Amino acid sequence: MRSYEGSCHCGRVTFRVRADLATAVVCNCSICEKKGFLHVIVEPAAFELRSGEDALTTYRFNTGVAKHTFCRHCGVHPFYSPRSHPDKVDVNVRCLAGVDANALEARLFDGKNWEQQIEALRKAT
Repeated sequence: MRSYEGSCHCGRVTFRVRADLATAVVCNCSICEKKGFLHVIVEPAAFELRSGEDALTTYRFNTGVAKHTFCRHCGVHPFYSPRSHPDKVDVNVRCLAGVDANALEARLFDGKNWEQQIEALRKAT
């Protein structure tokens, strides 16, 4: 696990995260595809919001469990609380400094079929 610095586009929201980027996941659900979010889910203890809490706003839809946070100034989604792991932090790898997200071999999560995908993952573990 390595430490990374991250931010939104305008730099108001900054954070530090300890993560293993080999666990990166791309999701094909409607919101993740539109945002271009590249996921790495971490424990809250591995995430530190360094600045910009007052710049964050939240969007919820469907079940309302996921808290899609984003910078209200630039609109970038650097992290959020995911429906699949509401007790964790889902960091957008594309917001990490010095990381070539296109060089990662991200696994696919079939978010278009969310319930079936989650059930299959639970059975596999």
